[in-house]
This record gives sequence, C-alpha cells and structure tokens, in this order.
Amino acid sequence: MSATNVFENGLLSLIFENANYANVGDGTGLRGSTTAGVFYISLHTANPNETGTQTTSEAAYGSYARVSVARSTAGWSVASGVADNDAAITFPAATSGSETETHFGIGSDTSGVGNLFLWGALTAGLAVSSGITPSFAAGALDVTLD
Repeated sequence: MSATNVFENGLLSLIFENANYANVGDGTGLRGSTTAGVFYISLHTANPNETGTQTTSEAAYGSYARVSVARSTAGWSVASGVADNDAAITFPAATSGSETETHFGIGSDTSGVGNLFLWGALTAGLAVSSGITPSFAAGALDVTLD
C-alpha cells in the first residue's frame, strides 16, 4: 500500500506545521494542537531502529544536548511530500569525547528516554570531537512518509 502525495503532504503539514488537515473523517478533519509545542532533534551513533527511544545510541560527546524546533511554519516547510527544517539546527559544540554520528531522531522530550517519533540515516557519518559543532543547514533535514 502507498499513500497519495496529497495525503502525505496533509499528514506532514499536520505533524510538522501543526496545520489542520480538512476532510479526513468529516468536515473538520484532523485538527492541529491547541498549543503546537516543539520537536526535539537528536543525534545518534547507530541506528535507533523502530523500537528505539530518544536515548538509543544517542550522542554522548561533552556538552551534547537535543535541539528544539517549533511545530509550525516557522520551524518547518512541507512541499512535494517532504518536510524540511526552515532554519539551521545547531547542536552545542563538543567540549570532550570523540564519536561519529550516523543518524538523527525527532522526538518528544528535551532529555531522557522520551518518544522517538521519526529517525533516519545521515547522508554521511559526522565525526565529532572537541571543538566540532554539529548542525543541519536550513532545508538539509528532509523527512518523508513514503
């Protein structure tokens, strides 16, 4: 089974932009949250897989922290079945440790286990050591539902 492009865009807009998706079920459709909130973006040293949490293989370099991105059109853009980050997502610079980040995650909590909603592989591994500041440029974090 496959979803249509219209359905993919509608769901991505609901999830990432907190936009209502009309005419699903009834005229009011699927409603965005009253308070949109944020997603927390994480880095991982291995694939967290479908059963993972936000802490599964999560980055552990010195000063690492998840980065929040608003669930709104200020945080994300949806077009052609892809949700993209609207601004750079910049993690704290490493103060110690050395590791290679291979995956990213999108989850619910600023720290701790939290729910991992989506995850994906980075195009290339990112070697992080003292002084390195991991980041995703605006538009570089692509999320699809295909």
